[in-house]
Amino acid sequence: MTQFTKNEKKALLILFKDIFSYYNANSLSKKLGISRIGSMKMLKKFEKDNVLKSEKIGKSIVYKPNLKYDYVIDLISFLLSDEANNFKRWKEEFKDLFKENRIIMLYGSTIINYSKAADIDVMIIRKEGESGEVHRAIMEKQRIIPKKIHAIDLSAEEFLSNARERQKAIIDIIRTAIILYGQKRYVELINNVSSF
Repeated sequence: MTQFTKNEKKALLILFKDIFSYYNANSLSKKLGISRIGSMKMLKKFEKDNVLKSEKIGKSIVYKPNLKYDYVIDLISFLLSDEANNFKRWKEEFKDLFKENRIIMLYGSTIINYSKAADIDVMIIRKEGESGEVHRAIMEKQRIIPKKIHAIDLSAEEFLSNARERQKAIIDIIRTAIILYGQKRYVELINNVSSF
C-alpha cells in the first residue's frame, strides 16, 4: 500500500466519515489547518489516482472517496484499523464482541478523555437475532469495567435506515467513532448511504 502523509490520512478519514458534508479544497484546508493550495494539490493527486471522485456543485468542486473501487475500500479500511490502534485498551476490552459480520464502534467522551468520561459509549452493529448474545456480553463486561457502558445495539438494516434518515445521533457517531472491529464491513455499509 502506498505511503501517505499524516495530513493525507487525516483528509481521507474526514472525507469518508463526514458522509453528508461536502468538502472542497477550501473547507478541507480549514479542517486540516493547511493552505488551500496544499489541500487542492492533495485532492487533485487523490482524484488522479482514482482514490477520490469529484462533483461540481454550484461554483465549487467537492470530493468524496471513490468507494466503487476495491483499492479505496481496502485503503479506508486500513486507515480505520490504523486509527483504532490508538485505542488498544478498548479493542482488548471489547474483543469478546468481535465476531464475523459485526462492527464495534467506540464514540463519545471516552475517545477524548477516559478519565473525564461519565460512561463508555459503544455501538454494536450485528446480524438479526444476535441482540441477546450482545446484551449478555455487555452485561458480563459491565461487571469488570468501573464506568457504565452505554451500548447501542443495532442490526445492519437498522443502522442503514437511521443513517439514510440522517438521524443526528447516528450521523454524529459516524463522524467521530473509532471502529474497533469490522472496518471493511463498516466501509461497505457506509458505501450504501454515501452522498454521491
